[in-house]
Amino acid sequence: MPRRRTPSVHHYRFHDEWILPAPPAAVYAVLEDAEGYPAWWPQVRRVGRADDVSGTVRFRSLLPYELVIAARESRRDPAERVLEIVMTGDLEGWARWTVRPHGAGGSVARFEQDVDVRKPLMRRLALPGRPLFLANHAWMMRAGRRGLRALLERRTPGI
Repeated sequence: MPRRRTPSVHHYRFHDEWILPAPPAAVYAVLEDAEGYPAWWPQVRRVGRADDVSGTVRFRSLLPYELVIAARESRRDPAERVLEIVMTGDLEGWARWTVRPHGAGGSVARFEQDVDVRKPLMRRLALPGRPLFLANHAWMMRAGRRGLRALLERRTPGI
């Protein structure tokens, strides 16, 4: 389990749950393919693989700044459908996807993230910018959910 961080103005903890119209195995397969994220999640601008367990990711949402992280896989468990990474760079911390069955043939994808912001601009604007940073993240997550849902509907006819 990732370590807990001491809260500060630079610390963020997020939790989102996406109800999706596809079986858990199909959802997990898409989430497991990190290099495929830019095809369905517009704010994930680029994913570059360094080796089998690490790479870099560039994000840009509504606000005019880009975040760049180095990500290293810390857990990949297909049986439990859990994916977890450790991040360094503009964000330092961890993120995790957990996919579970939901309803008749659907899934819920739970996203958790615990990070400290390291990007200098965001650190300088920590207090006045926090509401905008939170709104920016929420907008990004909504777009990701819509993109993943649309991809799953194209791949799984009749759902």
